[in-house]
Amino acid sequence: MGALKRNQILMEITENKTLYLHQKEAVTRLRTGSILCGGVGSGKSLTALEYFYTKTPPWLKLYIITTARKRDTRDWEKEAEQYPFFDPPIVDSWNNIKKYIDVSGAFFIFDEQRVIGNGVWVRSFLKIVKNNDWILLTATPGDTWLDYIPVFIANGFYKNRTHFIARHVIFKRFMKFPVVDRYVDEAYLKKLKKQILVEMEYKKPAELIHKDLVVEYDTEKIRKVSRDRWDIYRDKPLQNISALLFAARKVVNSDPSRFGALLAVLETHKKVVVFYNFDYELEILKREIARYPEVEIAEWNGHKHEPLPSFDSWLYLVQYTAGNEGWNCTETNAVVFYSLNYSYRVMFQSAGRIDRLNTPFTKLYYYRLISNSFIDQAILEALSKKKKFNEKEFERMSREKHML
Repeated sequence: MGALKRNQILMEITENKTLYLHQKEAVTRLRTGSILCGGVGSGKSLTALEYFYTKTPPWLKLYIITTARKRDTRDWEKEAEQYPFFDPPIVDSWNNIKKYIDVSGAFFIFDEQRVIGNGVWVRSFLKIVKNNDWILLTATPGDTWLDYIPVFIANGFYKNRTHFIARHVIFKRFMKFPVVDRYVDEAYLKKLKKQILVEMEYKKPAELIHKDLVVEYDTEKIRKVSRDRWDIYRDKPLQNISALLFAARKVVNSDPSRFGALLAVLETHKKVVVFYNFDYELEILKREIARYPEVEIAEWNGHKHEPLPSFDSWLYLVQYTAGNEGWNCTETNAVVFYSLNYSYRVMFQSAGRIDRLNTPFTKLYYYRLISNSFIDQAILEALSKKKKFNEKEFERMSREKHML
């Protein structure tokens, strides 16, 4: 297949000349060790395949490590069909990455950022990249400099995690657990990041509209939980900060006003994707919506992987952890975040489920249900800084300010 034919295929798939040009530019900038960073639905997978097909030796075997969902739906194989690969790529999930640590002389595409921390996935990743060419695809490359450590090591910038920490990290003193106080020589870290990060700039096809809907909460129950340290659900004292915050979130997330707000959104949009955190939220949603037989529901969580509903009006109930990536929906332009997730990254990925290049909508609506409770406001503050809410850090700050 000649370059002209490949370019024609790329144009047909993207259906967007501006995006196509950004993809071609990204291909020219990629190299082994790069992080290809683009918004959810920006065409990163197609760009990665184009790079492999045009910029690497033809004898290299292609391995793609992706989410279990993308592996099972064969999304990568479908896009790879656009190229006349003599040897089809091997596609597997991050859960099985350890199987490939002895592969050498191949090319790896690591799809979705999973190389954070120092667990088995990171250790396997570092073994694989020693003997293979590779790139990493992500919409959210890292929240802190610590998140970049594995990729910096893989690029040879540091020998190991200890080397990085000794050079750049100052921890707070007298803490029961490691808390970063500040980073040293961030200018150098930004220089390294610039070397490996290839960003795909593109104009989204739809306008994104974010709205916060203020809902109520039971102030008396919150007082018993936060001030009296009493578990109102199990009728016993709360033993630690995790138990206290779990109880507080249950009080807030279970308030009837949340479902009322969801109904108001449903009246406007008819078809709505709803993200939630806990099983008790799912039970509330299922119980309440049962009173509206004209509204169909389906679930995507750790127990069920149901397809989108088919009624004229529906709710697709998606648990954050199970469904924040790996599936797409272009049948609605509305998402409701029924409760807040601790992770900015998870909420960003969740929002991307309807933010696709081929969406038929010109406007996409995102509704966050938020109360004025201390827990919602604390989580919201962390998310506004594009950070993950940390329970231990919250406890420390609350004690200093005599909030808890």
